[in-house]
Amino acid sequence: MIKNMTKSKAIIILIVLVLALAGITYVDIAGVDASGRGNAADIKLGLDLAGGVSITYKVVGEEQPSQTDMADTISKLQQRVWNYSTEAVVYQEGTDRINIEIPGVSDANAILQELGRPGALYFIKQTGSDGMDNYTSQLVMGEDGSYGYEHSLNRSLEEIIADGGVVLEGTDVADASAATRTDTMQNQQIVVLLTLTPEGTTKFEEATREAYNGGIGSKSIAIYYDGNFVSVPTVSAVITDGSAQISGSKTFEEAEKLASTIRIGGLKLELEELHSKVVGAQLGVDAIETSLQAGAIGVVIVIVFMIAVYFIAGLASALGLAMYVAMIVMLLNGFDMTLTLSGIAGIILSIGMAVDANVIIFARIREELATGKTVKSSMQIGFEKALSAIIDGNITTLIAAAVLWLLGPGTVKGFAQTLALGIVLSMFTALVLTRLIMSSLYTLGLKDPKWYGIGKEHKALNILGHRKPFFFVSAALIVAGFVVMGVYVGSGSDALNLSLEFKGGTATTVTFAESKTLEQVNSDIVPYVEAITGSGVQIQTVQDSSEIIFKSDSLDREQREELNQMFMERFGVSEKEIISETISSTISDEMTRDTIIAVVVAIVCMLIYIRIRFSDIRFGAAGVLALLHDVLVVLAFYAAARVSVSNTFIACMLTIVGYSINATIVIFDRVRENMAEMGKKETLEDVLNKSITQTLSRSIFTSLTTFIMVAVLYILGVTSIRDFALPLMVGILCGTYSSICLAGPLWYVLRKKFPPKAQTGK
Repeated sequence: MIKNMTKSKAIIILIVLVLALAGITYVDIAGVDASGRGNAADIKLGLDLAGGVSITYKVVGEEQPSQTDMADTISKLQQRVWNYSTEAVVYQEGTDRINIEIPGVSDANAILQELGRPGALYFIKQTGSDGMDNYTSQLVMGEDGSYGYEHSLNRSLEEIIADGGVVLEGTDVADASAATRTDTMQNQQIVVLLTLTPEGTTKFEEATREAYNGGIGSKSIAIYYDGNFVSVPTVSAVITDGSAQISGSKTFEEAEKLASTIRIGGLKLELEELHSKVVGAQLGVDAIETSLQAGAIGVVIVIVFMIAVYFIAGLASALGLAMYVAMIVMLLNGFDMTLTLSGIAGIILSIGMAVDANVIIFARIREELATGKTVKSSMQIGFEKALSAIIDGNITTLIAAAVLWLLGPGTVKGFAQTLALGIVLSMFTALVLTRLIMSSLYTLGLKDPKWYGIGKEHKALNILGHRKPFFFVSAALIVAGFVVMGVYVGSGSDALNLSLEFKGGTATTVTFAESKTLEQVNSDIVPYVEAITGSGVQIQTVQDSSEIIFKSDSLDREQREELNQMFMERFGVSEKEIISETISSTISDEMTRDTIIAVVVAIVCMLIYIRIRFSDIRFGAAGVLALLHDVLVVLAFYAAARVSVSNTFIACMLTIVGYSINATIVIFDRVRENMAEMGKKETLEDVLNKSITQTLSRSIFTSLTTFIMVAVLYILGVTSIRDFALPLMVGILCGTYSSICLAGPLWYVLRKKFPPKAQTGK
């Protein structure tokens, strides 16, 4: 790239990059058209930042539903609403109500119409046991002049059920989706694909065998939902494998609507809408403003640091970092991602990590300059030698992001998307943009080695010789964490300070005489509420209403009465305007289980990749052990400091997993390189200590830039952001320590305990 570059080309490249940066920044600020569409303000925000639609359903019927049926219904509804947003939540309120909260939307009626009313779904035979039709079909003309069939029951649904006329219910359908299929005449058909449960498969085989009748005068099986016929398809074959398709939809949207109706009708409980409302952000504009301020300040500090340490190379990385920030804002909008509090923190964190690849490259360039090579040659070799470490570290983390996106629940999918986007962009800016900028600056005359910095050969630190104290300290911290958790459990408390998202609590809805902003509620009312509840409080405002929802830990009868008295005496609220309900957790056991499974699969996939790339499973095993150490130490910090374990806890732990393995891979890459070049007099201990020392500046500088970003976020952020940033700072320090002091020694111990089969004495 440097070889064929002329001064005119260098000038053109720099001008194009500056114009591209200006253009993308303009789009981020002003949008893509006169109306401002596509600017940063158009990025979808989660319930915590922008609010959304809240829908409350009530179970139909007089009997109280079982907790099992409620949990099953909530789980299925959660899967449905993730189609609108990965940040949507579903939780139980009281004994027979279910709340759905969907961020980024404001039209409750549109959501209700598209989602459908969760009600009973039945597949009905055409004829009853007496040979009479259960329903009648009549050809009628529609408003547009086209003809279609109108269907009506000939007897009540109760009579049909008693007669055995219902062949399937909604719970017998595992899934329904719209698709296109090619028929025998090679024509494209729009269909709805049905997948039945094992029990449903058996029932449907019997029903279709009876209705098909050898293809002569085949009968239909009607799909009846919420008092209406949604489809009456004729049976064209005996269905034995539990997979069926319904044809006849005129458009794909029509098929999607039918599939959605069938899916929503597969719930165990029949629900009716109690009320819907548009709720405000839980955190208010302060959370966004302070996060953006933290991001801006953090970026400036990182840029100053990079220029101060790496001179011309640092300037190139600063321009690349500016492009990275502009592009990630644009792509968040382009990919229609929903951004939440943890998402903002994750992006700010990724800005700190974006310089990682640059630090690896610049360290390599300085090493080459130290050997007497020219700047031109050092740059070429530096990029080439750094490539494997950058690719291995980022692909390992990218594998984890892909697995989390495929297998994780909705909130984890959102995190995985942001993580993957940050990884891909950081690699592009480091390997392409920063290289172009450095090549251009070099061509324009900045060729003096002093402007790039010349590395110094440092005496290898004896990290391996101190492995026992390192192992002891780590083990002591982990054990201490479990002891602290045990003490809390023994005293009747939770091992961790679980928030509402994990253990549920009480929602107190208060209608004030006048509307209040979220900021007013936080400053004037929340302190009194927290004094009574003894816990942190989440607040939601309701659009076009003076209604405020206070969510807290579970309250007993005395606390509820005290809270009601406080609202009446201090704020003049009538007692009838105060409603308290017990609410379930928004992070269900199933979501937690799915997250754990996704993380385990991600670790296994990372192990496989490391085994393939490094030809030594011990590297992977040591990396995973170091990673596990970081997670357990941060968990111990959560327990000891009683930091609230909220929905950001998952994002924090996943960030630490990705960060830790990335840093460890860089060291292992240098170990692999040095082992291939080790001399006869060098021992494995010498190679390991040398490799850790050579990558020490990278480990420290990358951790420092990342720590700076998170520290600024902690200093300026609101309480919820601090609950994310504080343990993350601990995780960054812990990840740096484990990569330098534990990962290599663990690999050494494993290699000594389980030596390679064809070891040659190295």
